[in-house]
Amino acid sequence: MSRAGTIDGPQFARDRGTISGTLGIDALPRLAASGCEAATLRYQMHGAVNAAGRPSLVVEAAGVAMLACQRCLDAVEFPVELSVELELAASEREIVEADDDVDRVLATNAMDVAALVEDEVLLVLPMAPMHERCEPDAGGRDANRAAPFAALAGLRKGTGGDD
Repeated sequence: MSRAGTIDGPQFARDRGTISGTLGIDALPRLAASGCEAATLRYQMHGAVNAAGRPSLVVEAAGVAMLACQRCLDAVEFPVELSVELELAASEREIVEADDDVDRVLATNAMDVAALVEDEVLLVLPMAPMHERCEPDAGGRDANRAAPFAALAGLRKGTGGDD
């Protein structure tokens, strides 16, 4: 896997530059901290001028992220496929005061490519990833072990416990 490096955002957009590569989970620390166990993402970034004539970055990524299923806690594959245009803003104030649906990012002379890709991937991840259907013994649980609340239900009915 490669480390993406940095770009001079405004110059990259003016020059209509292109950069591409592959990022692993080691290059995506916030994705790892969010519970992603593994990821391999191919990315491509293009400099552009958007419909409004403003410098922009087009960020594309594709791959797979291995997330923890919120039902069974086993790994679930989440396919990542995204393409986003980010208008380069001259200041934070410009971003905050914008009254439209345009995605913006602060333009700097040293923009971290991996962080830009990671930002967009984090935005497309589900809040609670789950398998469509979990296996009954998923998560390494013993199928013969009684469910914890079944024992409590027995105590409530007066049929369980160690009297």
